Amino acid sequence: MLRIYYHRDFDGMAAAAILADALEACRGERELHWSGVNFDRTLDWSQFALGERFALVDFHFHPRAEYWFDHHPTTFLSEADRALYREGERHRFDPAALSCPPIILRHGQERWEFEPVPRHHELARWSDMIDAAHFRDAQQALFGEEPALRINRALTCAPDFDFYDRIVALMRRHTLPEVAEDEEIDRCHRRAARNRDQALESFPARVVDRTETVLFADLRSKKIRRERFAPFYLYPELHYAVTLLPTRAGVHITAASNPWNRPRNRTHLGNLLRAYGGGGHEGVAGVNPPDDATAERWARATYDTLVQREQPA
Repeated sequence: MLRIYYHRDFDGMAAAAILADALEACRGERELHWSGVNFDRTLDWSQFALGERFALVDFHFHPRAEYWFDHHPTTFLSEADRALYREGERHRFDPAALSCPPIILRHGQERWEFEPVPRHHELARWSDMIDAAHFRDAQQALFGEEPALRINRALTCAPDFDFYDRIVALMRRHTLPEVAEDEEIDRCHRRAARNRDQALESFPARVVDRTETVLFADLRSKKIRRERFAPFYLYPELHYAVTLLPTRAGVHITAASNPWNRPRNRTHLGNLLRAYGGGGHEGVAGVNPPDDATAERWARATYDTLVQREQPA
């Protein structure tokens, strides 16, 4: 039995679905399972999945992973891990990739003679757009009705972790329009759309601090809704937003740059949050602090750093 661990987002789910198909078709893996992970699991990374055969996609490098694919520049949690990585039959890292699925597709074709079908390429194409925030504009990001965007929005109302695992299973057998029509996903999307509208209305009151180009918001209250692109939709002049968010794993810090108004002198947000055990990309990163007090301290420090770097030389 092999368990595929994936980051719980569209990119990670698509990567898990493609890898499962490739391993089943080309590597003789017959008993495959999958489970989502988030950054809280890295707090005791050496003990992760002890005694298991496992794969990791769209997540930090682990030396015990039988298969591993990632594109995050901050994937290596230590220099020792970086030294252990070798590209080969079962491991591939490409920090230039916009998302993880294209890495697996390319690797499968080059190394395993995997023959992707059209739905695999669709998963990869939409993963690139969603993970890199390559939307036409904020309007598409917030209100887009394409099947992949409906699925992605439904994730914000996931009833439990099993919801993500079920979507991976659907992605293995169905096209994106078919997945989006699933009754539970459609119901979650409709609820998420209502939440989006409420989030846009309530966001200004949750702003803790801001300058012309950097914003800090506390969205931990269970009484409010949250929307990833709300800061940049409501304040298009922003370059960066730092937000505190609640998750099932505890409080989460997200730092993001405005996809439609990038700063000239960019700060690599993944490297900035890597100092706290988090990670991500140049334009978006996250970390799961151990408690609320630590989260407030780290979020404030991140905001202050960005404000300082935005000041003219």
